[in-house]
Amino acid sequence: MPQTDPKTIKAQLKKGELKNIYYIFGKNVPEVEKLTKQIIKAAVGDNEDFALNKLEGRYLDISELYDMIQMVPMMSEYNCILINDYNCEKPREVMAGIRAEDVNKKLLDALKDIPPQTVVIFNVTGFEVPVKNDFKTGRSVIKDKNKKLFDYAAKVGEAVECPIKSENELAKDIAASVSARGSLISLDNARELADMCQSDTLTIRNEIDKLCAYAGKNEITSDILHNLVHRQSDATFYKLADAVAAFNKRAAFDALDELMQDRDNRGAVLGNITASFIDMYRAACARQKGRQIADVKADFGYVWEFKVKNAFRDSSRMSIRRLRQCVEILRDTNMMLNSGSCDEKIVLEQTVTKMLMTKN
Repeated sequence: MPQTDPKTIKAQLKKGELKNIYYIFGKNVPEVEKLTKQIIKAAVGDNEDFALNKLEGRYLDISELYDMIQMVPMMSEYNCILINDYNCEKPREVMAGIRAEDVNKKLLDALKDIPPQTVVIFNVTGFEVPVKNDFKTGRSVIKDKNKKLFDYAAKVGEAVECPIKSENELAKDIAASVSARGSLISLDNARELADMCQSDTLTIRNEIDKLCAYAGKNEITSDILHNLVHRQSDATFYKLADAVAAFNKRAAFDALDELMQDRDNRGAVLGNITASFIDMYRAACARQKGRQIADVKADFGYVWEFKVKNAFRDSSRMSIRRLRQCVEILRDTNMMLNSGSCDEKIVLEQTVTKMLMTKN
C-alpha cells in the first residue's frame, strides 16, 4: 500500500478500519502524537492499562517484541504495541560490535508474523527522519536506513508523514479551532498568528487557548494578537548569541533591544537566550569529543536540525570554559529575576555586559 496522509488514516479509523502496522513520522510532532493517540484509542478504547505496551526504540528487545506481538488481547479487541523512536540508523543505545543492518533485519522478520488481533505502531517524535522530495510523485522519500521500515509498513499497513503545514493551511485550522471554542478570527489574523508562532502547532494550540479565554464570544482582533501573543524570534536569539561569541557589543545590544520590545514576555526572553547558550555548550562539548551534528540532534532529541547547525557554527568561536561562564551568568540572572522585583531590562543589559566581558 502506498504512503498515505493523516486525513486518510483518520477517515479509516472513523469507519472502524485498523491495519496491523503503522509508521508515523514528520516535523509536525504534535500531529504525530495526536494521530498515534487516535490509533491507540481505536484499537483498545479505554483499556490502555491492559491492552497497550509502550516500548522505547533504542532499548527494543526484538525477542520480547515478538512475544508481545503474539499475545492474546486482554479486555479489548486488539493487542496494541507502541514503539517510539526506533532509529534504523542506530537501533541500539550502544552499538559496539553490532551492525545496524543485522538488528533491522531481525525486526522486519518479527513483523512478518503479526496476527490479526495485534496492532503495531512505530512513531518518531525524538529525532528527525531526513527526507527528499520525489518530483515524479510529489511525495517525500526517506533518505536513510529508516526507509526500509517505512516501506514495509506502507506495503502491509499504513505509513504516513506529518509535515509542517503552510500558513494558509494553518490559518484554516486556526479559524476552525477558534470557531469551535465559540470565538471568531479572520483568516488574515489567523495567518498572522501562524507567522507569530513560526508555524509551530503546539505553540499555536497554546495561544488559541489563551486568546479564546480572553476574547470569549467576541472576535480575536489584530490588536488582541499583538497585546497577548509573544512573537517567536529564534533568529534574534541567534543574533544575540552570535554577537556575544564575536565580542560585538553593538550587535549584541541591538539584538537585546529588539527582543525587549515585547514587554509582557521578558521572562521568555531570558529563557530563550539561555536555551541558545545551552545549545552552543552542548555543541562545543560534542565537537571536543569528535561528535557530529546528527549525534547531538539524536542524543538531545532536537526536532529542528537548523538549531544544532547554528549552535555548532556559533560555538566554534567560544571556548567551553567561556560558554560555561555564560551559562552560569544566565543562571544567576534567572535567580535574580525570580527572587524579587527589579527592572528586567536593566538586569538583562547587565547580563549581556557580563557575558561580553568573559574571555576565551
